[in-house]
Amino acid sequence: MDPIRNPYTPNAGAKPDVLAGRDDQLASFETLLQRVARGRSARSMIITGLRGVGKTVLLGKFRDTALAQDWSVLDHEVSRHDDQDFRRQLALSLRTILFDLAPRARWTERFRVAAAAISSFTLSVDQMGTFRAGLNVDSIEGLADHGDLAMDLTDVFLALGAAAKDHGKGVVILLDEVQFLSSRQLEAVIMALHKTVQRSLPLILVGAGLPQVAELAGDAKSYAERLFTFPTIGNLDSDDSLLALREPAILEDADYEEEALALAHQVTSGYPYFIQELGWAAWGVASSSPITRKDVEDAVDHYQAKLDSSFFRVRLDRATDLQTAYLRAMAELGPEPHKAADVAVLLDRESTQLGPTRAELIDMGLLYTPHHGYAAFTVPHFDQFMLRAVPELEVPPKKSIRARKR
Repeated sequence: MDPIRNPYTPNAGAKPDVLAGRDDQLASFETLLQRVARGRSARSMIITGLRGVGKTVLLGKFRDTALAQDWSVLDHEVSRHDDQDFRRQLALSLRTILFDLAPRARWTERFRVAAAAISSFTLSVDQMGTFRAGLNVDSIEGLADHGDLAMDLTDVFLALGAAAKDHGKGVVILLDEVQFLSSRQLEAVIMALHKTVQRSLPLILVGAGLPQVAELAGDAKSYAERLFTFPTIGNLDSDDSLLALREPAILEDADYEEEALALAHQVTSGYPYFIQELGWAAWGVASSSPITRKDVEDAVDHYQAKLDSSFFRVRLDRATDLQTAYLRAMAELGPEPHKAADVAVLLDRESTQLGPTRAELIDMGLLYTPHHGYAAFTVPHFDQFMLRAVPELEVPPKKSIRARKR
């Protein structure tokens, strides 16, 4: 069928034509906005889930909802950075928010304080003052100049929240890939948000990250579980899966046979990104509507090859030989979480020897720990990919514990 009219969006974070199965999260965010707008307290949220379940898409929908209600939105994807780079990147985003709340000509005293706080926050990056987020304001002694990330960020959040309140608006901070914050950065964000809640300021933080984020937040600050909710999103049930596949086609005057939809759900297990990828491939294979079971069957090879060459491969290519062997051993055991000791047996090593490798894979975002002593893949169907990509489990020689980069 016409490739120009293909309604599927198999791209990272791309908004699908139909967002299925996320009504609860959308309603919770709407409630959060409404309560904070009324000066009521409400817990911010951090969405957790595996890769490809639509966390980034959901943040994008939150952004649209907030903007439609005249909130100012900071939309930031976290990368691994030291504290100086973290300050610099955040300051540039905060500067944008300040001007979005009000043009400089309409700044009140609270806006000038917020600008001074952001300026001081960046002075910790460059003591010569050459990087000050372009605000051209004098710093205020004792405001965001403590040299402590948590204290400085708290001053910034409080000043920004007060400026927003003074102007009758609110700020939503959206942070994607929260698991890449260092423990100190995550602690600083939590502490700063906590103070804005205590003072009933209209500043909300909504994050998204891999399943370990809830544990990381709890480790950073014990009160995080009272400051945030941690809704988990995953694969779609059969009804929502079929909706996500069929409704975009209907918008382009096409449809599916029921057997085709059932097979598509079986192949993708209802994972949103996989649905978009298979939908794209099936549309390309089909010659006319309705798309048949045979069309879906013929599309599976292309769908799988596309996932293998991009979605899966980009993650494996970062792994060392020993890390690859660890992942392959886990795949040998199956898709469910596995004990470190069971993986060690397959690799002819002690668990303690493989502890650093396991920790590295968690740090890279390839594994997470759903229970103490267990690890699982952060990417759906990654076990199946490992079996295809590395047909035989090869145990590296013990002397190559510090394996070279692949």
